Amino acid sequence: MDSGGDAVRELVVISGKGGTGKTSVTAAFARFASQKVLADCDVDAADLHLVLAPRSGERHEFSGRKRAVLDAARCTSCGVCVEHCRFTALQLDPPRVDPLDCEGCGLCARLCPVGAVRLSPVVSGVWAVDDTAWGPLVHAQLGVAEDNSGKLVSLVRQEARRVAKERGLGTILVDGAPGIGCPVIASLTGSSLVLVVTEPTVAGRHDLGRVVGVVRHFRLPFAVCVNKTDLNPEVAAGVRAQAREAGALFVSTIRYDRAVTRAMVAGGSVVDEEWTRESGGAAEDMRMLWARTERELDRLAGEDEDKGE
Repeated sequence: MDSGGDAVRELVVISGKGGTGKTSVTAAFARFASQKVLADCDVDAADLHLVLAPRSGERHEFSGRKRAVLDAARCTSCGVCVEHCRFTALQLDPPRVDPLDCEGCGLCARLCPVGAVRLSPVVSGVWAVDDTAWGPLVHAQLGVAEDNSGKLVSLVRQEARRVAKERGLGTILVDGAPGIGCPVIASLTGSSLVLVVTEPTVAGRHDLGRVVGVVRHFRLPFAVCVNKTDLNPEVAAGVRAQAREAGALFVSTIRYDRAVTRAMVAGGSVVDEEWTRESGGAAEDMRMLWARTERELDRLAGEDEDKGE
């Protein structure tokens, strides 16, 4: 699809919990959509690259916070920093900062009378723009036990928009994080359409209510997909009713299909040619889901043009 001017459409695929099939749906969409940028915003456990086989490009360090660093040679052991640090991150024998306890508030650096303490950026993760057979992929990986994943998600989306503008691509497909926390909120902000993937279980129905609450809070248009719908038809019917009552633009379903897992293990998607022959219907369902989603994106884009946005 042509970009249709400078406007870039952003579709964000999220879920209320992990394991619902969010990344499998995004990987399928990557095969169907044209003129797009792919963005993996699940930076705490990025896995979209596993089914897209990217050609590795340049890596960039990400710093989401700072940490105090103490110059032992300048330290006079006056104890001011130790006295005022509420996180007990500093000690004087020998002078040092515990990197696990330091929260980077900077109070010690402000109070040190000889300037022996300073704040230094901490490398919290890496991000990259790689090329795949289905378009550029912007993705990142947060370091072990690091925080500020919301900042890294915002950076990934910012870079995806930059790449889309530079290459004249009209659509951004975002694989968001599960749950309702900061990474999810950073994934959603300013998106054109949100697709919520859920499953026919008690946990799936509960978490659908939570994540839809977040989406509605930001007044974003959203659709709902019930994955593996035939595993529990009764609960699936309740999930579909719940989604419609919440105001979903449309509700779609995907059948349970073992070929989805086999394709994923092989590093592909169930909609790839080698898997569609043995698919039990999920490939067809995902193709229909993309057709409906693309139509909705077009409709929403047309409404924005009518409003002069």
